[in-house]
Amino acid sequence: MADEIAFTIDGKSVTAKPGQTVLQAAIDAGVYIPYLCYFPEMKPYGACRACIVETESNGRKMTTASCTLPAAADMQVTSNSEEVIGLRQGIIEMLMSEHPHGCLTCHRIELCGPQDICQRHVAVTDRCTICPKNERCELKDTVRMLELDLRTPLNYHRRNLPIHTDDPFYDRDYNLCIVCARCVRVCEEVRFDTALTLTSRSGVALVGTSHGTSLLESGCEFCGACIDVCPTGALVERDYKWEKAKTQVSTICTNCSVGCEMVAEVNRFDKVIRFRGDLAGEANRGQACFKGKFAYDYPNHKNRLKSSYVREDGILKKVERSVAVSAIAEALKKYSPSEVAVIASPRGSNEDNYVAGKFARVGLGTNNVDSGLNTVPEVFETMRERLGATGSTNPIWDLEQSKCIVVIGGNPTEEQNVLAVPVKKAAREGARIIVIDSRETALTRYATEWLKVLPGTEHILAAGMARVIEDESLEDRDPGDDAKDEAELKQALWDFDPGKVAEVCGLDENRVRQAARIYAENSPAAILFGVDTIGKDRRIDLTNAVINLALQCGNIGHRGGGIFPLFDGANTNGSWDVGCAPNSLPGNRPLGSVDAVSTLEQLWSASIPSDPGAGVSELFDRMRSGDIKAAVVMADGLDAGDSNYGDVAHALSSLDFLAVSAVFDTPWTASANVVVPAATYAEQTSTVTNLERRVQQVRQAAERKNDEVAGWELISAVAKEMGVAGFDFESPEAVFEEIRSAVPGYAGMTYERLSSKGIQAPCTSDEDAGTPVLFEGEAHDNLPEFTDMEFEMKAPERPSKDLVLLPGRVLHQPEREMRVLRRGEMNYAERDETVHLNTADADDAGIKAGDRVRIIADGGAEVITGFAKLDMPHAGYVAATELFANVASEMQDSTDPDPSPSVPGLELRSVTLVKAPVSSGTEVAAD
Repeated sequence: MADEIAFTIDGKSVTAKPGQTVLQAAIDAGVYIPYLCYFPEMKPYGACRACIVETESNGRKMTTASCTLPAAADMQVTSNSEEVIGLRQGIIEMLMSEHPHGCLTCHRIELCGPQDICQRHVAVTDRCTICPKNERCELKDTVRMLELDLRTPLNYHRRNLPIHTDDPFYDRDYNLCIVCARCVRVCEEVRFDTALTLTSRSGVALVGTSHGTSLLESGCEFCGACIDVCPTGALVERDYKWEKAKTQVSTICTNCSVGCEMVAEVNRFDKVIRFRGDLAGEANRGQACFKGKFAYDYPNHKNRLKSSYVREDGILKKVERSVAVSAIAEALKKYSPSEVAVIASPRGSNEDNYVAGKFARVGLGTNNVDSGLNTVPEVFETMRERLGATGSTNPIWDLEQSKCIVVIGGNPTEEQNVLAVPVKKAAREGARIIVIDSRETALTRYATEWLKVLPGTEHILAAGMARVIEDESLEDRDPGDDAKDEAELKQALWDFDPGKVAEVCGLDENRVRQAARIYAENSPAAILFGVDTIGKDRRIDLTNAVINLALQCGNIGHRGGGIFPLFDGANTNGSWDVGCAPNSLPGNRPLGSVDAVSTLEQLWSASIPSDPGAGVSELFDRMRSGDIKAAVVMADGLDAGDSNYGDVAHALSSLDFLAVSAVFDTPWTASANVVVPAATYAEQTSTVTNLERRVQQVRQAAERKNDEVAGWELISAVAKEMGVAGFDFESPEAVFEEIRSAVPGYAGMTYERLSSKGIQAPCTSDEDAGTPVLFEGEAHDNLPEFTDMEFEMKAPERPSKDLVLLPGRVLHQPEREMRVLRRGEMNYAERDETVHLNTADADDAGIKAGDRVRIIADGGAEVITGFAKLDMPHAGYVAATELFANVASEMQDSTDPDPSPSVPGLELRSVTLVKAPVSSGTEVAAD
């Protein structure tokens, strides 16, 4: 490239990109220069000075840290001269004066074991052999490379700091810290949380929490980024703390729709012992969330199902898998197409879910097939109809380039955690953030405008914003647009007068106008939208209104713009692509698509049923009513307590026959007639498709130890037992080859191509690199048209006489006092919560400002207790915001071997309010 900078390192020609430092260019060129404080994605810091080099440029010589030195043309860099090596050794010796180093300079370091007698009399607690990061310690590697003398002139001074083992998930031993500040900087510069900071103790710089002494009170989101960047044993995961990895496998986290690429560390017992973000991962760039970082190890749990079972005389009895397969096949033959259903796992791969959809249609003759977390089909159908895809229009990290980001009815900082990282980065760099949500979430802290809209009127607000943009001529209109189109747009928006919109939504008109102006005047702008706070009957309207708004301001088809639907399930998007949804055939085509039916009938050599099927929520309703009599459920990742399913126990017990593939014995297996143990992500190679349409390869990290079986294998075996042709798959790659034929957008993908990196669909040929941005370039001429918004402008009816709880959750609120309590060996966060009430509702309940009140859920369980504050603008609603620290502590304490699917979200629900007695000595909070 013409703009590359050419220079030399130790006589080797190297090129650097503009803005790169010498160290960054050296890393890209494969030239080793030691470093300890530098880390990719973070700003140069220059704290450790281990990367010191000698440079000559324009006749000027100097010795400096290469991590902070910008590359310059014709610069001559020397990293291995005697003078540089001597300086570097002296620097490392100074670092080691505050880190145990008796083992680091010992010639027996490769031979000594943890139980050997130390001939240098190094204290047991200071030995490398008992350090949890032994053999993965960057400081140790650096010392080895520098070949330091056996003795150092500086003595080690132990800090005698307490080891923090009382917060969730990981331990902090600052006696091993070299104060490189990587952890502080990754929290500040990459995660934008500032949970950690540099502190001072007797004039010595140390690392500590930014508030208080516990991570629970400093706003930590327990993403684990600090652990992954720590070069020593100062920060380590508590589980498998002392385990050493034998192999490392790059794979995909299947706990949410972001699809983070992770490195799975596997020990000699074939267990996945650690998960860390893969810096090469295009979806996550090395980042993870608390679920991905700390809830990965359920494949190792001792309570996993190991054998197949068939129920006889009311008792599940162990059988060979072939017997279980035969039992399933024989049972399913007895029912008509309308009486059977197949529910796929939300963690299920594209291969699993393709075979499930094919089996339902070819083997059972029904469209009653769905992915377990496909709970917002209205959004997917509308996205497919108007944009041709169910995922986002842009890559996740395009959000870094956004000048404005609108977040509607979603909580991405928890549900799609890594998606929120570029949002926070954009906010830090000046992007305007508009949050449209009645709940208080972590992103409201970054909001330029937080519109506490009446729940269920989000679509009306979006339409009202479009009306303001049109009235004030703020739209991004092509000069060649037809005047007739403009007139039609004005007519479509005519009913959404900003004053009326504000009244219906419970907002001030000026704020509606201000939000519209911010969105229109700050391009490129992106919209992230969920449906957490809006009813099913308004989800299509919201999706249409969001697409219209983005089209109106020219924010589709450009980097930094776009639409990002927020949904659950690791492979819900892929399920639609491969046809595992009741109204979606492979290729994400509607059930009535003539082209799709013709292609599939030729490919499958079978007819495609035309009767519409039921989605997952309706399937459970039909089970309870008796219309569905038999079901196959792939239960990995399904939460039986999900409110979208209703009473699961009642539904399953109402079936005549139930076959379940599961990882554990759960409520899903309690009523099952046949149970087959499921293979997890760790025990199979397959593909999944994330929310940005990126198809990625899950790679097998561990061998199957018992009778576990992947979903595609089980269903193929059942189909063959039933005599159904077309299920002779020998490998997941064979299934994917058929997917390529059935799904035009996957035609250019192969296992070989996906083995190096993910590809964003559509990718239609071997030469196609994928489609990062929909409607970009030449495709921009094919943008969808503006759609009429034919919905009533009125507030939703109150669902019941009870109040509706608007639950909130944030990482940190330093303006409010909190307490850290010690229970057993662990810390727990506690504070006096605030319950936000409408004045009318408070009067009805006989509650005054400052009264202590209890929020009671249906069934009598107490949700929250706090002090009343009469500032809720919407009658019929009550709001309360808790700390994320409580969620972290609950997951840490959970006895569930797979806690991730049951982590509580911020779901609206009916509650009642009662006045609570004030405990003796409790001060009542003033309004």
